[in-house]
Amino acid sequence: MNNTPINYDIVNKKIQESGLKNIGKASIREVKRLINEIEDATGTKFVRMEMGIPGLPAVQIGIDAQKAALDKGVASIYPDIDGIPALKNEMSKFCKNFLDIDVKPASCVPTVGSMQASMASFMTLRYMDKAKDTTLFIDPGFPVQKNQHRIIGAKYETFDVYEYRGEKLRAKLESYLSKGNIHSIVYSNPNNPSWVCFTDNELRIIADVAKKYDVVVVEDLAYFGMDFRQDISTPGMPPYQPTVAKYVDKYILMISSSKAFSYAGERLSVMVISDALFTAKFPDLQPYFNTQSFGHAMIYGTIYALTSGTSHSAQYAMAAILKACNDGDYNLVQGMIDYRDKAHEMKRIFTENGFTIVYDKDEDKPLSDGFYFTIGYPGFTGDKLLEELLYYGVSAISLSTCNSNREGLRACVSLVNKNQFPDLEKRLQAFHKNHQ
Repeated sequence: MNNTPINYDIVNKKIQESGLKNIGKASIREVKRLINEIEDATGTKFVRMEMGIPGLPAVQIGIDAQKAALDKGVASIYPDIDGIPALKNEMSKFCKNFLDIDVKPASCVPTVGSMQASMASFMTLRYMDKAKDTTLFIDPGFPVQKNQHRIIGAKYETFDVYEYRGEKLRAKLESYLSKGNIHSIVYSNPNNPSWVCFTDNELRIIADVAKKYDVVVVEDLAYFGMDFRQDISTPGMPPYQPTVAKYVDKYILMISSSKAFSYAGERLSVMVISDALFTAKFPDLQPYFNTQSFGHAMIYGTIYALTSGTSHSAQYAMAAILKACNDGDYNLVQGMIDYRDKAHEMKRIFTENGFTIVYDKDEDKPLSDGFYFTIGYPGFTGDKLLEELLYYGVSAISLSTCNSNREGLRACVSLVNKNQFPDLEKRLQAFHKNHQ
């Protein structure tokens, strides 16, 4: 065990000092802190794959627009809670151009990142119908969304989708929704952490079952346009970003500026609520929001109570980026292609050194190369594999923290520089030699 690229004794000491009984069950931020301490103590840089944050420069169009807005004095003015008109109008056009759906500007509401969008959604949906008090997560998924439920005391159920692809998904969804207590279905597409992308057939199945039981679908599009197997970047022309919104009336989409536009620092996304849901009335909302209107309850009830809106100047940034996409002046897919190329090479390095890709197919097709991929190693649980790789200067997070039934790790490519690939290869070669 002393024959490791990172000093064994130092890593072991830092793990003990962390107080973490199981590294695999640690949160992403706890893993990040531990890696920082090991790097400081050893002076050796890790190949860091634990954090799912952008690794590309922010889109300059947004920076210029935000600077101009600040120069005009918007920093001293409260924005309207429901967002500035320019952003709402451009997001409405963006939905038509890149998802091929019709939604009014009024139904496009900026939030403090998709984190606030999901929190606001869960806080509102739980009061929509007294008979429905539970969220259904199609997992694996973003762990913090379950934390949000625990914080507000909301109920949820979950299942790992890997064994229920294609037509099998219908019966699995029916088994939950038929009980009558589910108010919403939540998933990300492409999926964090597995990078599974639902097929058009699967999206239709989700929509069919949701309509049958009058359930809202909450679709997290944090990785918009990042299924690089198809180029959705030409406005108003197919192919479009796949979405359940094509097939269901009641939905909430979360479209973030963080990954697609590398504008994560300003914490901005847009919650797109279907017109049918936005204008729908639910008597059970009245005691909590003094209104039966879902859209009014969401904006002037939940979002008002949480933040009273989001950054004024950042809204101008996103409005400008969306306008450039809508006008064909900025290619959002081309701006992210580096993630695809890095994932392709990193997957090669891992698989040539004994690792497997845990989530590997969308029904019968290989997964896209993109922001995330998943890895496993024979004989290791995900939790133990994460801890063992620390001695080799490689970090990730365990799939167990994402409600996955499969053993392995989620690897994010964003913060790995291509000049680290030789180090990654040497470290994995040493790992494979020591664990054959």
